[in-house]
Amino acid sequence: MTRRLTDATDAAALIRGGGVIAYPTEAVFGLGCDPRNEVTVHRLLQIKQRLPDQGLILIGADFAQFSPFLRPVDARLQEQAMATWPGPHTWLWPARPDTPRWLTGVHDTLAVRVTDHPLAAALCRAAGMALVSTSANLSGHPPGRSADEVDAALGSLLDGILEGPTGGRENPSEIRDLQTGRQIRGS
Repeated sequence: MTRRLTDATDAAALIRGGGVIAYPTEAVFGLGCDPRNEVTVHRLLQIKQRLPDQGLILIGADFAQFSPFLRPVDARLQEQAMATWPGPHTWLWPARPDTPRWLTGVHDTLAVRVTDHPLAAALCRAAGMALVSTSANLSGHPPGRSADEVDAALGSLLDGILEGPTGGRENPSEIRDLQTGRQIRGS
């Protein structure tokens, strides 16, 4: 059994120390870590058995947490995204040229979401940064919807699981391309 946590501050300390944790989001449990820590991000990808080419989603408690990673865009496009946040809407945003490829994969965009899940947002605030957020499962398997499901599937590979309910949504967040408006994943 992996370490079960009930406090976002304790979970944030694990993340800042280079750990990979699971935590509840709007619909499913996510796997998260410090997006600036290349070794930890690659460990997360190994846990998921996922190739880095796809890129990853970052969640934040507010838009400012994404500033190290994103290029400025036209005010109209930014307003479009801001109108959906906080909430279960992920946007593919043009990434800064120095944004690590371990986050963007083969893309020139980075997937970002200002979460409306209270515990996930508290975790981002406690960590003082945006966090990687990818579903807590092996690639191709159903995502975990409870701490017990995640513990059974991945527990021995994680540094901790932040316990709490998901936001109750049936489907993961919608993903749209900010520049084209094209829907990549439905909700």
